[in-house]
Amino acid sequence: MIAILATASLAAAGLFLAQAGTATQIDNSIVQTDVAFEQLSNGEARAAIVRLEAALLENAGDPALLINLGSAYTEIGDLERAATYYRAAATSEDRYWLELAGGQWVDSRTAARRALQTLEARGFALR
Repeated sequence: MIAILATASLAAAGLFLAQAGTATQIDNSIVQTDVAFEQLSNGEARAAIVRLEAALLENAGDPALLINLGSAYTEIGDLERAATYYRAAATSEDRYWLELAGGQWVDSRTAARRALQTLEARGFALR
């Protein structure tokens, strides 16, 4: 499975986000996935959390959902929970290729590890 995900970085918070309308290519077909990009981009992290946690019930290992949940929890200051979601994305059985805002393609596990490094850079001690 190849996921074509355009990601953006919220410069102020240093967050990685998968954009809305995530396109996943499976057997030459495209499936759209809502990853609450709009809410996160508009600073509505709590609304994004509600939406993403509901979506995660149906797609437990989806790295884009996990990364965006991590970003939403980072936004509200719950860095422990953010790290939990980033770790889950880094170890998920599902693995996608993500296109970063700068055009670079990155494996979803790499994006999750980078998000964890962002937490460390903010002074959060990872265990």
